[in-house]
Amino acid sequence: MIIFSGGTGTPKLLDGLKEILPPEELTVVVNTAEDLWVSGNLICPDLDTVLYLFSDQIDRNKWWGIKNDTFQTHERMQELGVWESMKLGDRDRATHIIRSDLIRGGVSLTEATLKFASILGIDAQILPMSDDPVSTYIETLEGVMHFQDFWVGKHGEPEVLGVDIKGVSEAPISPKVLEALDNDDNVLIGPSNPITSIGPIISLPGMKELLAKKNVVAVSPIIGNAPVSGPAGKLMQACGLEISSMGVAEYYQDFLDVFVFDERDLADEFAFERLGCRASRVDTLMTSTEKSRELAEFVTGLFDTIV
Repeated sequence: MIIFSGGTGTPKLLDGLKEILPPEELTVVVNTAEDLWVSGNLICPDLDTVLYLFSDQIDRNKWWGIKNDTFQTHERMQELGVWESMKLGDRDRATHIIRSDLIRGGVSLTEATLKFASILGIDAQILPMSDDPVSTYIETLEGVMHFQDFWVGKHGEPEVLGVDIKGVSEAPISPKVLEALDNDDNVLIGPSNPITSIGPIISLPGMKELLAKKNVVAVSPIIGNAPVSGPAGKLMQACGLEISSMGVAEYYQDFLDVFVFDERDLADEFAFERLGCRASRVDTLMTSTEKSRELAEFVTGLFDTIV
């Protein structure tokens, strides 16, 4: 199974999937449009969240970073008058140093990711969506800023006027991702932000055409008219989408077979038929590994219903 993932929402579903499926059967294609260089090192927030999840290092209180990490390097840099746009943990920073050294040595982001996954003993295949740089910029009343400056620096507070994913129209799909798509017909789109987490992946040249030939199940990150977490609602509105599960399904309609939305949502599951897909209602709030496993079992079973 191939899973499209960002750094929020989908990792919780992956937490359930790795409980019910052998890790070698999982290929996770991860958004890289939120990556940026900090203090000379390449930070890949979504990739690292997935790597830390599969290596059982993730901080489950925050769902990012390494559990029990320290921040002495970051604090020392502040003492020396050096400002960092992200607060990086000491053990987390080691990941960025290793990755950056590999890339400066001439390897691709895919190769560096596979190398680090091997170091961590991960059997699942974790892949960046592309080896070329792609960056999400948010247009606000305060100016245009990188997604991390908007979300981390400004806490997602500025009013959003637009979203620009720079470089995505020229960035080729990673060869390893193409290979995975050639060998597997089942694609699960996790409940990550549809605009800035899943959007960059499906916007890569040729990706939507490939997905149209696959069995695609997507899980909504929206309940009612609000996202479970993160700035998805504000970003969807800026892109002209209704802040609802229907709005998410419309965004995916070119290739969507089955859409999963929350049992608390008031949407009519039969209303999704006009988009050419089926919809299924279930509890999508993953408040524990057990809840994640239950949702994982439900969504994987849907692939058997696609004809």
